[in-house]
Amino acid sequence: MAQPSSPSPPPQQTPRPTPQYVEVNCASSGKKRRFAAGTDAGFAVALINRKLKGTVVPASHIEAVKDGEVPIAFGPTSFLSDFGDGWKLQTVTLTDLSSEVRNEQFQQMRMQAPGLVSGVPGTARSVSNPITFVYIVKIIFAFILIFVLGAIFTLFLDNLPAFILSLKSI
Repeated sequence: MAQPSSPSPPPQQTPRPTPQYVEVNCASSGKKRRFAAGTDAGFAVALINRKLKGTVVPASHIEAVKDGEVPIAFGPTSFLSDFGDGWKLQTVTLTDLSSEVRNEQFQQMRMQAPGLVSGVPGTARSVSNPITFVYIVKIIFAFILIFVLGAIFTLFLDNLPAFILSLKSI
């Protein structure tokens, strides 16, 4: 007795493996750079800026963008990751921050956490305080204190042999 052949099961779609890298489109040069998934965004920005040549505007940070969605900004210690279909990672330059609100928020961020955004020009705080009268008085006082301590130490060393002899005679 022949058994009817059973229909073969429909082929299952195997999930597409996620790539082990993410692509970041450089807005200044138009080139795509690949980074390992989980790379620090600050490192990626510094590396992209290092490879730029000429008068190209350096990148300030990386954003994930998708049409009709609010961009997702990566901080300097954020890990680069792929958000799926339609999302693309791209660099943002200081000239891209065109609106006053975004520029003002960036300035506030720089002042609140200077030095955190590595590789971004202008993040170091440069404050030029004028030399005041109090500053000059403090410096003069420090010199006087150094000379007084030096004199005391010199007198102590000059009288040390006599002090040691007097201790031995006791």
